[in-house]
Amino acid sequence: MLLNRRALLKASIAGGVAVGLTGCSLLPRKASVQPDGYAGAVGFPDGSFGVSAFNRNGRIVWQAPVDSRCHSGCNRPHQQETLFFERRPGWSFYVFDSTTGARKHHISAEPGEHFVGHGVFSTDGRRLYVTASRYDQGAGIIAVYDAEKGYRRTKTFDLAGIGPHELTLHPDGETLVIGLGGILTHPDYDRMKLNLDTMDPALVLMNRHSGKIVGRFRPPHHQQSARHVSVSGDGRVYVAYQHQGPLYETPPLLARLEEGTLREYRFDEDTRTALANYISSVVAHPENDLVAAASPIGGTAIIFRGKTGELVSRAHIADCAGIQTLAGGDFLVSSGRGKLIRLGAGKPARELADLSVHWDHHLV
Repeated sequence: MLLNRRALLKASIAGGVAVGLTGCSLLPRKASVQPDGYAGAVGFPDGSFGVSAFNRNGRIVWQAPVDSRCHSGCNRPHQQETLFFERRPGWSFYVFDSTTGARKHHISAEPGEHFVGHGVFSTDGRRLYVTASRYDQGAGIIAVYDAEKGYRRTKTFDLAGIGPHELTLHPDGETLVIGLGGILTHPDYDRMKLNLDTMDPALVLMNRHSGKIVGRFRPPHHQQSARHVSVSGDGRVYVAYQHQGPLYETPPLLARLEEGTLREYRFDEDTRTALANYISSVVAHPENDLVAAASPIGGTAIIFRGKTGELVSRAHIADCAGIQTLAGGDFLVSSGRGKLIRLGAGKPARELADLSVHWDHHLV
């Protein structure tokens, strides 16, 4: 039976709710030096929204209500803070204490701007970089905040383009990697896409200190909206598209940056059809050459080799979207139906948990 928000909040205050884990007694550890636990934006059966943090026992550690649906988040390096960003058009982001879920800050977008669901910290945890849009002008920007000064806005970098979405930090610690979707929207028109004939998507590389664009790489087709990005430990850059052309077309949806060109991965026809022209997450594993991607519309998650494009795993997971890398080389995939699935190269998908929440598109 699904729990409602009030029950979950009451239980989190009392020390957590034991939710139904299946198949194992513990969730696996995340790869690298990430916090030993998970968090995600969630929707509740009563139509309200929150952020849920749970430990490897599948026990909810804390549950925090939010004013509007959130999308993705990030953990602040060297500090016990977890951030979540409202879904496009997002008017604010939230800073929570990672251990208790107490809300520490609630930062509103500047007048005439809205957030689009993603942010990333500098390696020292001081600077926060957030994708945003000046919607009347249709201008994509990177908003910079100083976390040590209560998340005060300090800089704004112009992307010279429309519709930024996910960004991440290159392992060099200096370069922001940004998916520029190229799609013009406006809050007054309920996410309607206003410029599909004139889209100009790109993968953008930006110096995080100066805001100088040091690379702009366009997909082969102007309707391949470059939305999600990831970078491997050795610096290989990946980008995932959401194709905005006719539904009968099944163009490549994933590419890597190589010698100044976006080289696309061309999977078999069945896989292209299963991905349904929509990728919600792409994540490179830090321990190997594997890359995972998920399509909630197609209900399909895949793993492929970054260097060769060899497809090594494909699984049907209804409403799958979020991806986390696991210690040992596998991936954890979350679904909007509350499930957590372990997926690895050449292995059958394994359900690890069935939780009483509806995950949004990203898992932190």
